[in-house]
Amino acid sequence: MQAVSLIMIQPFFIMKNKQSIGVFDSGYGGLTVFKSIIGKLPEYNYIYFGDNARAPYGDHSFETIYQYTLECVEWLFAQGCPLVILACNTASAKALRSIQQNVLPYKYPNHRVLGVIRPTAEIVGEYTQTKRIGVMGTRGTINSESYLMEINKFFPGVQIAQQSCPMWVPLIENNEHLSPGADYFVEKYVNELLSKDSNIDCIVLACTHYPLLVPKIREILPPEINLLGQSDIVADSLVLYLQNHPELESQIAKEGKTAFFTSGDQEDFNSSASIFFGEEIVAIRASPY
Repeated sequence: MQAVSLIMIQPFFIMKNKQSIGVFDSGYGGLTVFKSIIGKLPEYNYIYFGDNARAPYGDHSFETIYQYTLECVEWLFAQGCPLVILACNTASAKALRSIQQNVLPYKYPNHRVLGVIRPTAEIVGEYTQTKRIGVMGTRGTINSESYLMEINKFFPGVQIAQQSCPMWVPLIENNEHLSPGADYFVEKYVNELLSKDSNIDCIVLACTHYPLLVPKIREILPPEINLLGQSDIVADSLVLYLQNHPELESQIAKEGKTAFFTSGDQEDFNSSASIFFGEEIVAIRASPY
């Protein structure tokens, strides 16, 4: 596999002088979104940061997730990212609104932070005829009820059933997601969701890890049920956002360069990240705290 083009020499100073779009996730899942973003917007400079040392975020409290997310966002700001995408459903659910409302206006008025939940909520109603939607995610995302609130803003007539899938992320991160051993847990959570509402005709995969399970999920789902991932949705939303905000878009360097950082072990990140990104990755270790 061909390695991704990286900014490897004095990355902190280069990034400060060449502003980039920041992409954050608690670990690896955001790489599925990042891959789609680069595919649609290859001309920009990017920094990806995975907080692998403190992952997973899913079972932490709101306060802890907010603090972790804010530290990582501010680190990306310091590297020269005026725009940061939270490519993580848990961070989007539990930290995004507080950062947008309580931090940016007072501390970073010229910076923006976007998430993955709203772009999905804005269009999900177009994929259902029965007006019955299922949402599958981590415990943290499901318990936050963020999808319930956001989808009801845009499609108030839709009924939503939710299902947490606590075993899916560990299966994926241990590269067992396509093994026969994963079949039980994929079938278990899908059937539990459908048992809550037999009229569901659209399911949102509300975790950026879950696209890797699509082949197995599709084996179980009736063919008439739409399966909605977030990667292309978020990428398309970013395309429109940059078109509508030229004052921000003009700040981003257009050299087509990408740098990867992790708070965890570099070798572990490089080994696992390629599962999500589809290409070899060479990351730099950095700490936002």
